[in-house]
Amino acid sequence: MKVLVTGANGFIGKNLVLRLREHVDTEVLTLMREDGDSAWQSALAQADAVVHLAGENRPTDPAAFDAVNTGLTQRLCQILQSMGKRIPVLFSSSAQAEQDNPYGRSKRAAEEALAQLAKNNGNPVAIYRLPGVFGKWCRPNYNSVVATFCHNKAHDLSVQINDAQARVRLVYVDDVVNAFLQALEEPSTSLSHPAVVPEYTITLGELSDQIDAFKNCRSTLVSERVGTGLTRALYATYVSYLPVEKFAYGVPAYGDARGVFVEMLKTPDAGQFSFFTAHPGITRGGHYHHTKTEKFLVIKGHARFGFRHMLTDEVHHLETHGDKPQIVETVPGWTHDITNIGTEEMVVMLWANEIFDRANPDTIASQV
Repeated sequence: MKVLVTGANGFIGKNLVLRLREHVDTEVLTLMREDGDSAWQSALAQADAVVHLAGENRPTDPAAFDAVNTGLTQRLCQILQSMGKRIPVLFSSSAQAEQDNPYGRSKRAAEEALAQLAKNNGNPVAIYRLPGVFGKWCRPNYNSVVATFCHNKAHDLSVQINDAQARVRLVYVDDVVNAFLQALEEPSTSLSHPAVVPEYTITLGELSDQIDAFKNCRSTLVSERVGTGLTRALYATYVSYLPVEKFAYGVPAYGDARGVFVEMLKTPDAGQFSFFTAHPGITRGGHYHHTKTEKFLVIKGHARFGFRHMLTDEVHHLETHGDKPQIVETVPGWTHDITNIGTEEMVVMLWANEIFDRANPDTIASQV
């Protein structure tokens, strides 16, 4: 399948082209606004589908709205109709097409040209009225508040907020691309106006605070809930604006004669991750918990775990080795320790179900 993408060097275009090229059975053709009619005719003659992204949203001359947004779309429609090609066309319009401003009017006129193409030539046409789109590779300090906030905060620059309570409507670029890919696989049979889902809303103040929280997690080690939804998408976007010198950051290491202990990541409600080392012959632990639970994974070395029940004095020992990964779980009411019984430094990953609270550590010393 040959997919023609106009505006391939734009924000959405870069993301879409990369995804299309991941499919071995897809060839990507591209057109730029400055290409002449012969280039457009050649590309459209080869294409099995078109994703029309080329547009203008912040020109120095307002006349460019009509010349680019409307004019390029009309050219596309005229060439397809002259060829009699009834290939699917996907168009990235804007939610501002509902507004009476130069940009909105130019997008609405482009929609009308495509609607006529569907009616007169029989092309399946999908028009997406997109709200603000955010994600990696969006140009900051231009027309995306998310890109501006993420870029500036990642580079320790200030942001300006005139109304912290103002709400913005957003869709994530990966969701936009997924919608386009689905439409290319299963094109509509006529004119359609699909929506990209999910759509998010957030105030400018909330957006700024959320990105600050992403930035601060490097010092607090407490991660935001970045696994789903808007927070996941915003975090991926924020990280994409980090300069290369900030790809890595240090964390505190607490060392003594036994080895080192390093906290890596903490979560609001799912505990924390750490690792520690122990020299040969060293025993660590020697305590029990009432409620706290932990999971240990020896990733290097040879360990012997010891357990003793605090009421019955039942004792249990087990050994694990880094060459055979095995999780060892501590149980409330059993004292436990871990000894390096190997000849090399032992390295152990540790998860605890709660962030360590020095005021209420739930850690009571008692030997096995």
